[in-house]
Amino acid sequence: MGRKVGTVYINPKKFGTFHKPCMKEMIAFLNCMATNQLCDDKCVKQKELLGTCMEAQSNKNRKSMGSINYHLQRLSRGRK
Repeated sequence: MGRKVGTVYINPKKFGTFHKPCMKEMIAFLNCMATNQLCDDKCVKQKELLGTCMEAQSNKNRKSMGSINYHLQRLSRGRK
């Protein structure tokens, strides 16, 4: 089940299967911040773990799908 916008069909299931690599580290950091009244001095370990995880994720290894705006503009150029 998708949504049809004009003549472009958008499949929401395709975008729901992305891997979320740093989710555990982010949740641990946010939980630490919540328990310490947003004082990040006490959450140094979680902050460093989240930073190293985010640095490890590079755009070079991932295949870009392109933005939906780019594809909509590309499709609309052919109609003129």
